[in-house]
Amino acid sequence: MTTETQTHTATADTAEPVSAPALPADDRAGDGYDWMDTLEGTAWSVLPNWGSQGWDAGSWPYIILAVARTRDGNGELFGYGTYVEGDTTTHWFRSQGACYEAITAEVFFHWASGQSDGPDNLPASAAGLPEQDRKPYPGWTD
Repeated sequence: MTTETQTHTATADTAEPVSAPALPADDRAGDGYDWMDTLEGTAWSVLPNWGSQGWDAGSWPYIILAVARTRDGNGELFGYGTYVEGDTTTHWFRSQGACYEAITAEVFFHWASGQSDGPDNLPASAAGLPEQDRKPYPGWTD
């Protein structure tokens, strides 16, 4: 594994300060596929699918989600990041469940706006999705 840059941030669920692997920034020299290549050798991996049927978690190469899992002195940290047309954002959580809820809200937004393929007959909000569609696709391991 390569030496990674650490970022100092706060967890979204507990608001505690943490140091965690930084999501590689977009170098603007290519597209989302090129950006995905920058994840190799880091703590981050692309998250292609979400929910019970493995619906799109983004819309490659424009919208890409990535996930990471690490530990610090207080326990595990769960992160997800987004690449949206070159802009990157990172979110860290102490709880895996809180991270899954945040990912569900993110993918729901893209499903509801028609930016990526999701379930038919979406509820009014991400909170209305059935439990099996609020977590990783069973074929994906984290």
